[in-house]
Amino acid sequence: MKTLFTILLVAITMSTFAQIKVNHIAVHVSNLNSSKEFYENIVGLTEIEEPFKDNLHAWYDIGGGAALHIIEAANVPTQISKVNHLCFSMKDMDAFIKTLQDTNYPFESWVGEKGKVTIRVDGIRQIYIQDPDGMWLEINDDY
Repeated sequence: MKTLFTILLVAITMSTFAQIKVNHIAVHVSNLNSSKEFYENIVGLTEIEEPFKDNLHAWYDIGGGAALHIIEAANVPTQISKVNHLCFSMKDMDAFIKTLQDTNYPFESWVGEKGKVTIRVDGIRQIYIQDPDGMWLEINDDY
């Protein structure tokens, strides 16, 4: 019994201290209103309460207790690599792609083929879109 208790205590301690969780991801945007329109109407995120109330911040629920914070500020970087990207998994990626097609919102594969889907070696389908400031977002079906 003492051995079982010790193993259980070690397992609980390791799982408590060895893990971290994402609290939020902050993204620099040049125009809060156009970025809000993108994240709400194209990506489909739900805005949540934010404490600043300064018309420079908007927060979105991205699941698992994490949030996306978009923050309007000057000097948005002009060179944005696709390697640096946000990734969202969609439950129904086909419906998401249809929304993009219906709204003429451009998407591409990893290698840059317009309107194409990449199938990763593990079978996950992914596409890439850009927000109004050029930030890359990967959308995949690993939901």
